[in-house]
Order: sequence, then structure tokens, then C-alpha cells
Amino acid sequence: MATKAELAGQLAVVAGFENPQAALEQYPTPPELAAHVVHVADLNDDIQGRTVVDLGAGTGMFTLGAALRGPERAVGVEIDRDALEVARENRRRVGTRTEIHWVQADATRAPIRPDGPTTVVMNPPFGAQSGNEHADRAFLATAAEIAEVSYSVHNAGSREFVEAFAADNGGEVTHAFAAQFDLDRQFDHHAADRREIDTEVFRIEWS
Repeated sequence: MATKAELAGQLAVVAGFENPQAALEQYPTPPELAAHVVHVADLNDDIQGRTVVDLGAGTGMFTLGAALRGPERAVGVEIDRDALEVARENRRRVGTRTEIHWVQADATRAPIRPDGPTTVVMNPPFGAQSGNEHADRAFLATAAEIAEVSYSVHNAGSREFVEAFAADNGGEVTHAFAAQFDLDRQFDHHAADRREIDTEVFRIEWS
């Protein structure tokens, strides 16, 4: 099995969005962050032999990272058709042999009902755009519907919200850790060429 650093290296070839949409908060997940989350999930026996679903898969970073760790199958759910085309090309770049299903659908409407043990890994929108506050809530709701366990990346300071949401929906936060999200300039409203965003990652067990 590849180490966490080796996994990040394998994911370094994953291309980002060709035409990112600000309304969808389409930011590429850094390979180091994806590798770290997938590695932690694997150490908790939440990858191998399971169905792993990436909600809001974008160009496939989490989907492909999970696929490299031996799940039964991996599913990437993404509403943007162009992003899914890039994700399919990224699979060819990465070269994983795990079965991957790419599903064009709204990840907030539970578009699939996997059979067997299921893990969700996701980097949902933070809700940073005006009128889109707590956009991550709907993604968590889908995770609660389809998975036994989920890993999700949220803006720093989200712990109280995530723990309360989990408790209200039959879940429990079992792990939480801080992570840094390096973001390159993508949109006109970005003032700097590069910025570091403090994030938090949560593992939730759903009943």
C-alpha cells in the first residue's frame, strides 16, 4: 500500500477545473489534503472493501484518492458535466484499476442508494458565497442518508455546527482535525494570487 506521501504524489497529476464556477465554489482540493483524509479513512477501515462516494466530486480528487486504496467501488457524484469530463481524464492519468462510476447529479438530493457498507468522502462548498450560507448542510444530509460513515472538509470554526447537525440526524463526530487548504487565485474577487485557508475535517458515524 502506498504511503500518505506516495498517495499525494499519485494525486498530483489530477487536473483542476477548466472553467470554475464561483456559485458552485469550485476549488480544487489539494492532493496533500485529499491524501491525508483518505489515509485517515483507510487507517479506520473505512475504505477497503466498501463503496466510497465522493459528493460534489469536482474533477475527482477524493474519488481517485479513495480508489487507490482498494474500495469495492468508488462513485463520484458531480452536477457539472464539464468537471466530470475532466475527472474521467484524470482517472486515465492516475491509472487506478478500481471500478469507478461517475454520476452527473445534484449531490444534495441523495441521487444514489449504494448497497453494502458505504463511506462518504467530500469537500463540500463552505457556503462562502452570499445567499449560499451553510451550503455544506445539504451535503451532510445526503451523507446521513446514504452512508454509515463520512469524512468532510469544512471551514475552520465549523465544529459546533457539524456536531449539532450530526446529533440532530442520528450521527456522532468521532474524529476532528485541522488541515490547511492552499488556494490559488481563480476568480476576479480573489485579491491574492495564493492564500491559505484554515479548515477542519470531521469523521461522522451515522446510525
